[in-house]
Amino acid sequence: MTTTYIFGHRNPDTDSVCAAISLSYLKNALGFKTKPRVLGHINKESKFVLNYFGVKEPEYLNNVKVKLKNVSYRKGIMLKESASIKDVIDYILKNKLTAIPIVDENKKIKSLITLKEIAMLFVAQSTNTLTTNYNLLIEALNGKEITRFKEEFNGRLLAGSYQSETFMEEVDLNENDVVIIGDRYRVLKYILEKKISLIVLTNNFTLNDELLSLAKKNKVSVISSPLDTYNTCNAIALSNYVKTILVNQNPSVVYENDYLTDFVEMTKKQGFSNYPILNKKNECLGLIKVTEVGNYEKQNIILVDHNELSQSVLGIDEANILEIIDHHHLGAIGTNVPINFRSMPVGCTCTILYDLFLENKIEIPFSIAGLMLSAILSDTLLLQSPTVTKKDELAAYQLAKIVGEDINDYGYRMIKAGSSIVNMSVDDVFYQDFKSYKIGNATLGISQVITLDFENMQESLPLYVDKLNNLAKGDYEVVTLFITDIMKNGSYVLYNTSAKEIVEESYNINDLTEGYFIANLVSRKKQMLPSLMDTLEKRS
Repeated sequence: MTTTYIFGHRNPDTDSVCAAISLSYLKNALGFKTKPRVLGHINKESKFVLNYFGVKEPEYLNNVKVKLKNVSYRKGIMLKESASIKDVIDYILKNKLTAIPIVDENKKIKSLITLKEIAMLFVAQSTNTLTTNYNLLIEALNGKEITRFKEEFNGRLLAGSYQSETFMEEVDLNENDVVIIGDRYRVLKYILEKKISLIVLTNNFTLNDELLSLAKKNKVSVISSPLDTYNTCNAIALSNYVKTILVNQNPSVVYENDYLTDFVEMTKKQGFSNYPILNKKNECLGLIKVTEVGNYEKQNIILVDHNELSQSVLGIDEANILEIIDHHHLGAIGTNVPINFRSMPVGCTCTILYDLFLENKIEIPFSIAGLMLSAILSDTLLLQSPTVTKKDELAAYQLAKIVGEDINDYGYRMIKAGSSIVNMSVDDVFYQDFKSYKIGNATLGISQVITLDFENMQESLPLYVDKLNNLAKGDYEVVTLFITDIMKNGSYVLYNTSAKEIVEESYNINDLTEGYFIANLVSRKKQMLPSLMDTLEKRS
Protein backbone atom coordinates (compact mmCIF):
# COMPACT_ATOMS: atom_id res chain seq x y z
CA MET A 1 0.00 0.00 0.00
CA THR A 2 1.38 3.40 -1.03
CA THR A 3 2.04 5.86 1.78
CA THR A 4 0.01 9.06 1.78
CA TYR A 5 1.57 12.18 3.29
CA ILE A 6 -0.62 14.53 5.32
CA PHE A 7 0.57 18.07 5.96
CA GLY A 8 -0.46 21.64 6.59
CA HIS A 9 0.83 24.88 5.13
CA ARG A 10 4.34 26.28 5.01
CA ASN A 11 5.53 28.00 8.19
CA PRO A 12 3.37 25.56 10.17
CA ASP A 13 1.42 26.75 13.20
CA THR A 14 -0.07 24.62 15.97
CA ASP A 15 -3.28 23.84 14.07
CA SER A 16 -1.34 22.83 10.94
CA VAL A 17 1.00 20.51 12.86
CA CYS A 18 -1.61 18.98 15.17
CA ALA A 19 -4.16 18.52 12.37
CA ALA A 20 -1.64 16.57 10.26
CA ILE A 21 -0.77 14.26 13.16
CA SER A 22 -4.39 13.79 14.28
CA LEU A 23 -5.76 13.10 10.81
CA SER A 24 -2.93 10.65 10.14
CA TYR A 25 -3.88 8.77 13.34
CA LEU A 26 -7.54 8.68 12.26
CA LYS A 27 -6.76 7.50 8.71
CA ASN A 28 -4.45 4.77 9.96
CA ALA A 29 -7.09 3.60 12.43
CA LEU A 30 -9.43 3.27 9.43
CA GLY A 31 -6.95 1.04 7.59
CA PHE A 32 -5.06 3.53 5.45
CA LYS A 33 -1.29 4.02 5.37
CA THR A 34 -0.42 7.64 6.08
CA LYS A 35 2.34 9.69 7.66
CA PRO A 36 2.17 13.26 8.98
CA ARG A 37 4.67 15.76 7.67
CA VAL A 38 5.54 19.45 8.12
CA LEU A 39 6.70 21.89 5.44
CA GLY A 40 8.94 23.96 7.68
CA HIS A 41 10.37 24.42 11.16
CA ILE A 42 7.68 24.32 13.81
CA ASN A 43 7.32 27.22 16.23
CA LYS A 44 7.83 27.33 19.99
CA GLU A 45 4.16 26.88 20.75
CA SER A 46 3.91 23.74 18.64
CA LYS A 47 7.07 22.34 20.24
CA PHE A 48 5.57 22.98 23.67
CA VAL A 49 2.38 21.14 22.72
CA LEU A 50 4.19 18.12 21.27
CA ASN A 51 6.49 17.86 24.28
CA TYR A 52 3.60 18.33 26.72
CA PHE A 53 1.63 15.42 25.24
CA GLY A 54 4.64 13.26 24.38
CA VAL A 55 4.19 13.23 20.60
CA LYS A 56 7.10 12.98 18.16
CA GLU A 57 7.64 15.91 15.84
CA PRO A 58 6.68 15.05 12.23
CA GLU A 59 9.45 14.77 9.68
CA TYR A 60 10.12 17.59 7.24
CA LEU A 61 8.77 17.25 3.69
CA ASN A 62 10.80 19.20 1.16
CA ASN A 63 8.63 18.60 -1.90
CA VAL A 64 6.42 16.06 -3.65
CA LYS A 65 7.98 16.33 -7.08
CA VAL A 66 8.12 13.11 -9.09
CA LYS A 67 11.47 11.36 -8.75
CA LEU A 68 12.95 8.88 -11.18
CA LYS A 69 12.31 6.09 -8.68
CA ASN A 70 8.59 6.76 -9.26
CA VAL A 71 8.98 6.27 -13.01
CA SER A 72 8.39 2.88 -14.62
CA TYR A 73 11.97 2.39 -15.75
CA ARG A 74 13.58 -0.96 -16.75
CA LYS A 75 14.42 -2.31 -13.29
CA GLY A 76 17.18 -4.94 -13.15
CA ILE A 77 18.24 -4.42 -16.76
CA MET A 78 22.04 -4.85 -16.73
CA LEU A 79 24.73 -7.46 -17.34
CA LYS A 80 28.04 -8.07 -15.62
CA GLU A 81 31.27 -7.28 -17.45
CA SER A 82 32.07 -10.99 -17.22
CA ALA A 83 29.18 -11.77 -19.59
CA SER A 84 30.08 -12.66 -23.16
CA ILE A 85 29.45 -10.44 -26.14
CA LYS A 86 26.95 -13.06 -27.30
CA ASP A 87 25.12 -12.79 -23.96
CA VAL A 88 24.87 -9.05 -24.42
CA ILE A 89 23.54 -9.30 -27.96
CA ASP A 90 21.00 -11.97 -26.99
CA TYR A 91 19.89 -9.94 -23.94
CA ILE A 92 19.46 -6.74 -25.95
CA LEU A 93 17.41 -8.50 -28.63
CA LYS A 94 15.30 -10.46 -26.14
CA ASN A 95 14.38 -7.36 -24.13
CA LYS A 96 13.99 -5.13 -27.19
CA LEU A 97 16.67 -2.71 -26.02
CA THR A 98 18.99 -0.38 -27.85
CA ALA A 99 21.56 -0.27 -25.02
CA ILE A 100 22.42 -2.02 -21.77
CA PRO A 101 24.39 -1.04 -18.63
CA ILE A 102 27.48 -3.14 -17.96
CA VAL A 103 28.42 -3.52 -14.28
CA ASP A 104 31.06 -5.16 -12.12
CA GLU A 105 30.48 -7.79 -9.43
CA ASN A 106 29.27 -5.06 -7.04
CA LYS A 107 26.81 -3.59 -9.55
CA LYS A 108 29.00 -0.51 -10.06
CA ILE A 109 28.59 0.90 -13.53
CA LYS A 110 31.40 0.14 -15.98
CA SER A 111 29.84 1.16 -19.27
CA LEU A 112 26.71 1.62 -21.31
CA ILE A 113 27.02 -0.41 -24.50
CA THR A 114 24.75 -0.33 -27.53
CA LEU A 115 24.11 -2.90 -30.21
CA LYS A 116 25.32 -0.34 -32.76
CA GLU A 117 28.66 -0.02 -30.97
CA ILE A 118 29.13 -3.79 -30.91
CA ALA A 119 28.44 -4.01 -34.63
CA MET A 120 30.82 -1.16 -35.44
CA LEU A 121 33.61 -2.75 -33.41
CA PHE A 122 33.32 -6.01 -35.31
CA VAL A 123 33.28 -4.22 -38.63
CA ALA A 124 36.24 -1.99 -37.76
CA GLN A 125 38.60 -4.60 -36.38
CA SER A 126 39.29 -8.30 -36.62
CA THR A 127 39.37 -10.41 -33.50
CA ASN A 128 42.79 -11.95 -32.94
CA THR A 129 42.67 -12.34 -29.17
CA LEU A 130 40.45 -14.31 -26.85
CA THR A 131 39.58 -13.37 -23.27
CA THR A 132 36.84 -15.61 -21.97
CA ASN A 133 36.12 -18.81 -20.06
CA TYR A 134 35.33 -22.41 -20.93
CA ASN A 135 31.58 -22.20 -20.33
CA LEU A 136 31.15 -19.12 -22.49
CA LEU A 137 33.05 -20.87 -25.29
CA ILE A 138 30.78 -23.92 -25.11
CA GLU A 139 27.74 -21.63 -25.23
CA ALA A 140 28.97 -19.44 -28.11
CA LEU A 141 30.09 -22.42 -30.23
CA ASN A 142 27.27 -24.75 -29.25
CA GLY A 143 30.25 -26.95 -28.62
CA LYS A 144 31.09 -30.18 -26.82
CA GLU A 145 33.67 -30.67 -24.11
CA ILE A 146 36.52 -33.02 -25.05
CA THR A 147 39.05 -32.11 -22.35
CA ARG A 148 38.96 -29.41 -19.72
CA PHE A 149 42.03 -28.29 -17.81
CA LYS A 150 41.65 -24.49 -17.72
CA GLU A 151 38.63 -22.33 -16.97
CA GLU A 152 39.99 -18.96 -18.10
CA PHE A 153 41.63 -18.16 -21.45
CA ASN A 154 43.55 -15.04 -22.37
CA GLY A 155 45.74 -15.25 -25.42
CA ARG A 156 46.13 -15.10 -29.19
CA LEU A 157 43.43 -16.59 -31.39
CA LEU A 158 44.84 -18.48 -34.41
CA ALA A 159 43.30 -20.44 -37.26
CA GLY A 160 45.26 -23.50 -38.37
CA SER A 161 44.62 -22.87 -42.04
CA TYR A 162 48.25 -22.81 -43.15
CA GLN A 163 49.92 -25.75 -44.87
CA SER A 164 51.28 -28.12 -42.28
CA GLU A 165 54.95 -27.34 -42.90
CA THR A 166 54.37 -23.61 -42.97
CA PHE A 167 52.39 -23.66 -39.73
CA MET A 168 54.91 -25.78 -37.87
CA GLU A 169 57.92 -23.85 -39.18
CA GLU A 170 56.66 -20.26 -38.98
CA VAL A 171 54.04 -20.07 -36.21
CA ASP A 172 55.68 -19.74 -32.82
CA LEU A 173 53.14 -21.02 -30.30
CA ASN A 174 53.01 -20.33 -26.57
CA GLU A 175 51.03 -21.74 -23.67
CA ASN A 176 48.33 -19.00 -23.84
CA ASP A 177 47.43 -19.50 -27.50
CA VAL A 178 44.06 -20.74 -28.76
CA VAL A 179 43.97 -22.52 -32.14
CA ILE A 180 40.95 -23.25 -34.33
CA ILE A 181 41.61 -26.28 -36.51
CA GLY A 182 39.95 -29.13 -38.34
CA ASP A 183 40.99 -32.72 -39.19
CA ARG A 184 44.76 -32.17 -39.53
CA TYR A 185 46.67 -34.87 -37.67
CA ARG A 186 50.24 -33.55 -38.07
CA VAL A 187 49.34 -29.98 -37.06
CA LEU A 188 47.20 -31.19 -34.16
CA LYS A 189 50.04 -33.32 -32.84
CA TYR A 190 52.43 -30.37 -33.15
CA ILE A 191 50.01 -28.07 -31.33
CA LEU A 192 49.41 -30.56 -28.53
CA GLU A 193 53.14 -31.01 -28.05
CA LYS A 194 53.47 -27.21 -27.68
CA LYS A 195 51.09 -27.42 -24.69
CA ILE A 196 48.94 -24.50 -25.80
CA SER A 197 45.95 -23.31 -23.81
CA LEU A 198 43.02 -24.45 -25.96
CA ILE A 199 42.18 -26.23 -29.22
CA VAL A 200 38.81 -25.67 -30.91
CA LEU A 201 37.97 -28.43 -33.38
CA THR A 202 35.64 -27.58 -36.28
CA ASN A 203 32.94 -29.64 -38.06
CA ASN A 204 32.31 -31.87 -35.02
CA PHE A 205 35.79 -33.37 -35.41
CA THR A 206 37.12 -35.23 -32.38
CA LEU A 207 40.52 -36.55 -31.37
CA ASN A 208 41.63 -40.13 -31.92
CA ASP A 209 42.93 -42.08 -28.97
CA GLU A 210 46.55 -41.10 -29.58
CA LEU A 211 45.85 -37.38 -29.80
CA LEU A 212 43.38 -37.49 -26.90
CA SER A 213 46.00 -39.17 -24.75
CA LEU A 214 48.52 -36.47 -25.71
CA ALA A 215 46.00 -33.71 -24.89
CA LYS A 216 45.44 -35.19 -21.43
CA LYS A 217 49.15 -35.70 -20.85
CA ASN A 218 49.98 -32.07 -21.74
CA LYS A 219 46.79 -30.69 -20.13
CA VAL A 220 45.48 -29.01 -23.26
CA SER A 221 41.78 -28.10 -23.16
CA VAL A 222 39.81 -29.16 -26.24
CA ILE A 223 36.33 -28.22 -27.48
CA SER A 224 34.59 -29.58 -30.57
CA SER A 225 32.32 -27.22 -32.56
CA PRO A 226 29.72 -28.26 -35.16
CA LEU A 227 30.59 -25.14 -37.23
CA ASP A 228 33.03 -24.87 -40.09
CA THR A 229 36.21 -22.83 -39.70
CA TYR A 230 34.78 -19.53 -40.96
CA ASN A 231 31.72 -19.64 -38.74
CA THR A 232 33.69 -20.93 -35.79
CA CYS A 233 35.98 -17.90 -36.05
CA ASN A 234 32.96 -15.58 -36.03
CA ALA A 235 31.20 -17.38 -33.21
CA ILE A 236 34.25 -17.69 -30.98
CA ALA A 237 34.75 -13.92 -31.10
CA LEU A 238 31.35 -13.54 -29.47
CA SER A 239 32.52 -15.59 -26.48
CA ASN A 240 34.89 -12.80 -25.40
CA TYR A 241 34.01 -11.02 -22.19
CA VAL A 242 32.08 -7.88 -22.99
CA LYS A 243 34.58 -5.90 -20.90
CA THR A 244 37.12 -6.43 -23.70
CA ILE A 245 35.18 -4.15 -26.07
CA LEU A 246 33.86 -1.45 -23.73
CA VAL A 247 34.39 1.97 -25.27
CA ASN A 248 32.07 4.21 -23.22
CA GLN A 249 33.48 3.76 -19.73
CA ASN A 250 32.14 7.07 -18.37
CA PRO A 251 28.50 6.99 -19.43
CA SER A 252 26.00 9.66 -18.38
CA VAL A 253 24.13 8.26 -15.39
CA VAL A 254 21.16 9.40 -13.31
CA TYR A 255 20.06 8.66 -9.77
CA GLU A 256 16.75 7.31 -8.49
CA ASN A 257 16.21 10.42 -6.34
CA ASP A 258 16.74 12.82 -9.25
CA TYR A 259 13.63 14.77 -10.20
CA LEU A 260 11.84 13.82 -13.39
CA THR A 261 11.64 17.43 -14.56
CA ASP A 262 15.41 17.84 -14.15
CA PHE A 263 16.01 14.57 -16.00
CA VAL A 264 13.88 15.67 -18.96
CA GLU A 265 15.75 18.98 -19.20
CA MET A 266 19.11 17.20 -19.01
CA THR A 267 18.23 14.79 -21.82
CA LYS A 268 17.33 17.69 -24.09
CA LYS A 269 20.88 18.98 -23.74
CA GLN A 270 22.69 15.65 -23.91
CA GLY A 271 20.58 14.01 -26.59
CA PHE A 272 21.03 10.43 -25.40
CA SER A 273 18.16 7.94 -25.30
CA ASN A 274 19.33 5.57 -22.54
CA TYR A 275 20.73 6.20 -19.06
CA PRO A 276 21.83 3.78 -16.33
CA ILE A 277 19.95 4.63 -13.11
CA LEU A 278 21.82 4.33 -9.81
CA ASN A 279 21.04 4.45 -6.10
CA LYS A 280 22.87 6.59 -3.54
CA LYS A 281 25.48 3.81 -3.16
CA ASN A 282 26.24 4.14 -6.89
CA GLU A 283 24.82 0.66 -7.50
CA CYS A 284 23.09 0.21 -10.82
CA LEU A 285 19.34 -0.39 -10.57
CA GLY A 286 18.52 -0.66 -14.25
CA LEU A 287 17.98 1.41 -17.37
CA ILE A 288 15.78 4.43 -17.96
CA LYS A 289 14.77 5.38 -21.50
CA VAL A 290 13.74 8.90 -22.44
CA THR A 291 10.80 7.56 -24.44
CA GLU A 292 9.38 5.66 -21.45
CA VAL A 293 9.21 8.33 -18.72
CA GLY A 294 5.55 9.21 -19.27
CA ASN A 295 4.37 6.44 -16.95
CA TYR A 296 5.04 7.35 -13.32
CA GLU A 297 3.49 7.08 -9.88
CA LYS A 298 2.44 10.32 -8.21
CA GLN A 299 2.84 10.91 -4.48
CA ASN A 300 -0.52 10.71 -2.68
CA ILE A 301 -1.14 13.67 -0.39
CA ILE A 302 -3.84 15.11 1.89
CA LEU A 303 -3.87 18.81 2.73
CA VAL A 304 -4.99 20.19 6.08
CA ASP A 305 -5.42 23.80 7.22
CA HIS A 306 -4.84 25.27 3.75
CA ASN A 307 -5.95 25.09 0.14
CA GLU A 308 -3.74 27.72 -1.53
CA LEU A 309 -0.98 26.77 -3.96
CA SER A 310 1.31 29.47 -2.58
CA GLN A 311 1.00 28.01 0.93
CA SER A 312 1.50 24.38 0.01
CA VAL A 313 4.35 22.04 -0.76
CA LEU A 314 6.69 22.46 -3.72
CA GLY A 315 5.77 20.24 -6.66
CA ILE A 316 2.11 19.94 -5.66
CA ASP A 317 1.16 20.07 -9.34
CA GLU A 318 2.98 16.73 -9.76
CA ALA A 319 1.20 15.06 -6.80
CA ASN A 320 -2.09 13.24 -6.41
CA ILE A 321 -4.30 15.22 -4.00
CA LEU A 322 -6.72 12.81 -2.33
CA GLU A 323 -8.40 15.10 0.16
CA ILE A 324 -8.45 18.61 1.62
CA ILE A 325 -9.68 19.50 5.12
CA ASP A 326 -9.67 23.20 5.87
CA HIS A 327 -11.45 26.10 7.54
CA HIS A 328 -10.21 28.96 5.34
CA HIS A 329 -11.64 30.62 2.24
CA LEU A 330 -11.29 28.67 -1.02
CA GLY A 331 -7.99 29.20 -2.80
CA ALA A 332 -6.61 28.30 -6.22
CA ILE A 333 -5.80 24.59 -5.91
CA GLY A 334 -7.46 22.56 -8.64
CA THR A 335 -7.55 18.79 -9.24
CA ASN A 336 -8.10 16.64 -12.32
CA VAL A 337 -10.53 14.31 -10.57
CA PRO A 338 -13.13 14.73 -7.81
CA ILE A 339 -11.71 14.55 -4.28
CA ASN A 340 -12.99 14.59 -0.72
CA PHE A 341 -13.14 18.25 0.31
CA ARG A 342 -14.24 19.12 3.84
CA SER A 343 -14.47 22.85 4.51
CA MET A 344 -16.36 24.37 7.44
CA PRO A 345 -16.68 27.94 8.79
CA VAL A 346 -15.11 27.13 12.15
CA GLY A 347 -12.16 28.53 14.03
CA CYS A 348 -9.82 25.57 13.64
CA THR A 349 -9.14 22.58 11.39
CA CYS A 350 -9.02 20.30 14.42
CA THR A 351 -12.65 21.15 15.18
CA ILE A 352 -13.51 19.49 11.86
CA LEU A 353 -11.29 16.53 12.76
CA TYR A 354 -13.13 16.16 16.08
CA ASP A 355 -16.36 15.68 14.09
CA LEU A 356 -14.60 13.14 11.82
CA PHE A 357 -13.53 11.05 14.83
CA LEU A 358 -17.14 11.01 16.03
CA GLU A 359 -18.55 10.21 12.59
CA ASN A 360 -16.18 7.27 12.16
CA LYS A 361 -16.69 6.08 15.76
CA ILE A 362 -12.93 6.13 16.44
CA GLU A 363 -11.97 6.71 20.07
CA ILE A 364 -9.73 9.73 20.57
CA PRO A 365 -6.64 8.78 22.61
CA PHE A 366 -5.13 11.07 25.26
CA SER A 367 -2.27 12.46 23.15
CA ILE A 368 -4.39 13.13 20.04
CA ALA A 369 -7.05 14.80 22.19
CA GLY A 370 -4.35 17.01 23.68
CA LEU A 371 -3.08 18.01 20.25
CA MET A 372 -6.53 18.85 18.92
CA LEU A 373 -7.41 20.84 22.07
CA SER A 374 -4.17 22.79 21.74
CA ALA A 375 -4.86 23.58 18.09
CA ILE A 376 -8.35 24.87 18.83
CA LEU A 377 -7.16 27.06 21.71
CA SER A 378 -4.29 28.39 19.59
CA ASP A 379 -6.35 29.23 16.50
CA THR A 380 -9.23 30.79 18.48
CA LEU A 381 -7.00 32.63 20.98
CA LEU A 382 -8.40 30.71 23.96
CA LEU A 383 -11.89 30.79 22.44
CA GLN A 384 -11.85 34.62 22.37
CA SER A 385 -11.31 35.16 18.63
CA PRO A 386 -14.16 36.36 16.36
CA THR A 387 -13.63 33.14 14.42
CA VAL A 388 -14.76 30.93 17.29
CA THR A 389 -18.03 29.00 16.85
CA LYS A 390 -20.21 26.84 19.05
CA LYS A 391 -18.62 23.82 17.39
CA ASP A 392 -15.14 25.01 18.44
CA GLU A 393 -16.30 25.52 22.02
CA LEU A 394 -18.00 22.11 22.18
CA ALA A 395 -14.99 20.30 20.75
CA ALA A 396 -12.58 22.14 23.06
CA TYR A 397 -14.50 21.33 26.23
CA GLN A 398 -14.98 17.67 25.27
CA LEU A 399 -11.29 17.28 24.42
CA ALA A 400 -10.32 19.03 27.67
CA LYS A 401 -12.29 16.38 29.55
CA ILE A 402 -10.29 13.61 27.86
CA VAL A 403 -6.94 15.13 28.84
CA GLY A 404 -8.08 16.47 32.22
CA GLU A 405 -6.96 20.05 31.62
CA ASP A 406 -8.54 23.38 32.48
CA ILE A 407 -8.92 25.28 29.22
CA ASN A 408 -7.87 28.70 30.52
CA ASP A 409 -5.00 27.46 32.70
CA TYR A 410 -3.51 25.16 30.05
CA GLY A 411 -4.20 27.60 27.21
CA TYR A 412 -2.40 30.46 28.97
CA ARG A 413 0.65 28.26 29.64
CA MET A 414 0.69 27.17 26.01
CA ILE A 415 0.43 30.70 24.61
CA LYS A 416 3.03 32.04 27.04
CA ALA A 417 5.47 29.25 26.12
CA GLY A 418 5.05 29.97 22.44
CA SER A 419 4.91 33.76 22.51
CA SER A 420 8.37 34.58 23.83
CA ILE A 421 10.56 36.25 21.21
CA VAL A 422 13.69 36.43 23.35
CA ASN A 423 16.82 35.63 21.28
CA MET A 424 14.76 35.31 18.08
CA SER A 425 15.95 37.06 14.90
CA VAL A 426 13.73 39.32 12.80
CA ASP A 427 13.35 36.53 10.20
CA ASP A 428 12.53 33.93 12.87
CA VAL A 429 9.76 36.11 14.28
CA PHE A 430 8.41 37.23 10.92
CA TYR A 431 8.31 33.85 9.20
CA GLN A 432 6.96 31.74 12.04
CA ASP A 433 3.42 32.45 10.79
CA PHE A 434 3.57 34.19 7.44
CA LYS A 435 1.10 33.65 4.61
CA SER A 436 0.74 35.18 1.17
CA TYR A 437 -2.40 35.71 -0.90
CA LYS A 438 -3.09 36.60 -4.52
CA ILE A 439 -5.73 39.31 -5.05
CA GLY A 440 -6.13 40.05 -8.74
CA ASN A 441 -2.70 41.14 -9.95
CA ALA A 442 -1.56 42.07 -6.45
CA THR A 443 0.18 39.87 -3.86
CA LEU A 444 -0.51 40.39 -0.18
CA GLY A 445 1.66 39.07 2.64
CA ILE A 446 0.47 38.84 6.25
CA SER A 447 2.57 37.71 9.20
CA GLN A 448 0.98 37.38 12.61
CA VAL A 449 2.85 37.00 15.87
CA ILE A 450 1.03 36.29 19.09
CA THR A 451 3.15 37.52 21.99
CA LEU A 452 2.93 39.13 25.38
CA ASP A 453 6.35 40.77 24.85
CA PHE A 454 5.60 43.69 22.53
CA GLU A 455 7.62 46.03 24.72
CA ASN A 456 10.70 43.89 24.05
CA MET A 457 10.15 44.32 20.29
CA GLN A 458 9.88 48.10 20.20
CA GLU A 459 13.60 48.78 19.86
CA SER A 460 13.70 46.47 16.85
CA LEU A 461 10.64 47.90 15.04
CA PRO A 462 12.79 49.70 12.41
CA LEU A 463 14.40 46.36 11.52
CA TYR A 464 10.98 44.78 10.99
CA VAL A 465 9.90 47.71 8.81
CA ASP A 466 13.08 47.30 6.73
CA LYS A 467 12.17 43.62 6.31
CA LEU A 468 8.70 44.56 5.05
CA ASN A 469 10.07 47.22 2.67
CA ASN A 470 12.59 44.78 1.22
CA LEU A 471 9.87 42.22 0.56
CA ALA A 472 7.73 44.90 -1.07
CA LYS A 473 10.51 45.55 -3.60
CA GLY A 474 9.78 42.09 -4.96
CA ASP A 475 6.37 40.68 -5.77
CA TYR A 476 4.41 42.08 -2.83
CA GLU A 477 2.27 45.20 -3.01
CA VAL A 478 1.38 44.99 0.68
CA VAL A 479 3.31 43.23 3.45
CA THR A 480 2.16 43.51 7.05
CA LEU A 481 3.15 42.20 10.46
CA PHE A 482 0.44 42.05 13.12
CA ILE A 483 1.72 41.62 16.67
CA THR A 484 -1.26 40.28 18.59
CA ASP A 485 -1.61 40.62 22.36
CA ILE A 486 -4.50 38.43 23.50
CA MET A 487 -4.47 39.96 26.98
CA LYS A 488 -5.13 43.42 25.48
CA ASN A 489 -7.41 41.90 22.80
CA GLY A 490 -5.80 43.73 19.91
CA SER A 491 -2.83 43.91 17.55
CA TYR A 492 0.04 46.28 16.77
CA VAL A 493 0.47 46.70 13.02
CA LEU A 494 3.66 47.16 10.97
CA TYR A 495 3.56 47.66 7.19
CA ASN A 496 5.75 48.43 4.19
CA THR A 497 5.99 52.19 3.84
CA SER A 498 4.41 52.34 0.38
CA ALA A 499 1.28 50.56 1.67
CA LYS A 500 0.46 53.09 4.36
CA GLU A 501 -2.66 54.44 2.61
CA ILE A 502 -3.96 50.94 1.88
CA VAL A 503 -3.64 49.93 5.54
CA GLU A 504 -5.24 53.23 6.67
CA GLU A 505 -8.18 52.69 4.35
CA SER A 506 -8.53 49.03 5.33
CA TYR A 507 -8.88 49.75 9.05
CA ASN A 508 -10.27 53.32 8.91
CA ILE A 509 -7.25 54.90 10.58
CA ASN A 510 -6.04 58.48 10.18
CA ASP A 511 -2.33 59.32 10.44
CA LEU A 512 -1.23 55.70 10.77
CA THR A 513 2.21 55.08 12.25
CA GLU A 514 4.33 51.96 12.49
CA GLY A 515 3.39 49.95 15.57
CA TYR A 516 -0.11 51.46 15.82
CA PHE A 517 -2.38 49.46 18.17
CA ILE A 518 -5.73 48.39 16.70
CA ALA A 519 -8.14 47.30 19.40
CA ASN A 520 -10.27 44.16 18.92
CA LEU A 521 -8.21 43.06 15.90
CA VAL A 522 -7.01 39.51 16.61
CA SER A 523 -8.11 37.25 13.74
CA ARG A 524 -6.17 37.13 10.50
CA LYS A 525 -8.88 35.11 8.77
CA LYS A 526 -11.92 37.19 9.75
CA GLN A 527 -10.46 40.65 10.40
CA MET A 528 -6.97 41.29 9.04
CA LEU A 529 -7.22 39.52 5.67
CA PRO A 530 -10.79 40.49 4.58
CA SER A 531 -10.22 44.23 5.16
CA LEU A 532 -6.97 44.30 3.20
CA MET A 533 -8.46 42.17 0.42
CA ASP A 534 -11.45 44.52 0.07
CA THR A 535 -9.18 47.53 -0.29
CA LEU A 536 -6.93 45.87 -2.84
CA GLU A 537 -9.91 44.65 -4.87
CA LYS A 538 -11.35 48.19 -4.98
CA ARG A 539 -8.02 49.51 -6.25
CA SER A 540 -7.48 46.82 -8.88
